Amino acid sequence: MSKVELEAQGRLVRDASQALAQASNEQRCAVLRRVADRLEDVEDELLAVNAEEVATYEESGPGRDRLMLNSTRVRAMADALREIADAPDPLFEILDRDVRPNGLRVERVRVPLGVIGVVYENRPNVTSDVAGLCVRSGNAAYLRGSSSAMRTNRFIVALWNEALAREGLPEQGVALVEDPSYETATAFMQMTDVLDCLIPRGGPSLIAAMREHARVPYVLDGDGNCHVYVDEFADLVKAVAIVKNAKTSRPGVCNAAETVLVHEKVASEFLPALASAMPEVELRADDLAMAILVGATPASEQDFQDEFLDLILAVKVVRSLDEAVAHVSKYGTGHSEAIVSENATNAEAWVRRVDAAAVLVNASTRFIDGGELGLGGEVGISTQKLHARGPMGLRELTCLKWVVRGEGQIR
Repeated sequence: MSKVELEAQGRLVRDASQALAQASNEQRCAVLRRVADRLEDVEDELLAVNAEEVATYEESGPGRDRLMLNSTRVRAMADALREIADAPDPLFEILDRDVRPNGLRVERVRVPLGVIGVVYENRPNVTSDVAGLCVRSGNAAYLRGSSSAMRTNRFIVALWNEALAREGLPEQGVALVEDPSYETATAFMQMTDVLDCLIPRGGPSLIAAMREHARVPYVLDGDGNCHVYVDEFADLVKAVAIVKNAKTSRPGVCNAAETVLVHEKVASEFLPALASAMPEVELRADDLAMAILVGATPASEQDFQDEFLDLILAVKVVRSLDEAVAHVSKYGTGHSEAIVSENATNAEAWVRRVDAAAVLVNASTRFIDGGELGLGGEVGISTQKLHARGPMGLRELTCLKWVVRGEGQIR
């Protein structure tokens, strides 16, 4: 795709965003529900297209898992769209209102951002989730996926184009950049006349490229070096279950745990129980944990920095809550951090002191997900602080507009 072709497509997406911003709530919801129905109707065709791409994908591990669709995942995509459609309309929600001494009536309301650009790798479910959140919030979705998922993404986007047209809305309200080249990705990140917000969904190389090349305001869906701290007052049965779920339920995603921190008073009892509960996980342990864990791998400094996205877990024994908080402060990426403790004072200290998009008490980090938190879906999980933080759902895809009503007042 040449730069001229990309700019021409971008103009169509920009025009479509203006129509979506004015579309009725009923129209926007109808589009989502139609796509949900169509995903289920054409599931076999979609899975066949996806299976061909998975078969030619050369890597193993988390990349392949992210690329692959199955019946459960397709149904989850459809269910997410229906949940988003059932959510309250975020547009023109009044956040606050006031009457000034001069009689001016002042309100702040939610309005669409405009065109949301998303650059992502594999993850064809993101195509549907992002489109659903964007259309429902009155935004256009401009998507640049990876070559490995191009045919699957094209299939899904076609369903959106069909549904938009049936509701009298521009098909380009959901658009796919079909050139996966690096040059086109760079040009996409610099479309200041088209994109209002840019969101990357990928690994460190994509984030680095975004920081280097993007000229459009972006929200970083960053790394997930997530921790679980097992406090001295933890219920250890509960702690084993939480850490096992956080590590093994889907190790290749950003809300999977990468490090477990264990208070020294419970380490000798907890760590053997954890190792026994998940023998498939390679444990990379610090010196104190190595003395307890038979067969563990010695941890390097890098192991506490890495997002493994695999069945590998770093293990560190700490002497206090303070040391655990300090470790998270040094190595965490601001994503999701959990404590397991029956001590309310320690739990509250964790909530107040740990700087992250999400903190959890006695629950798995895997819950930090738009669907699990009642958002229906997410365009990403922001690990920065402006303009959104944590899972980005409908409200995070809006900005604020001041509305001032008067009766002829002048200043």
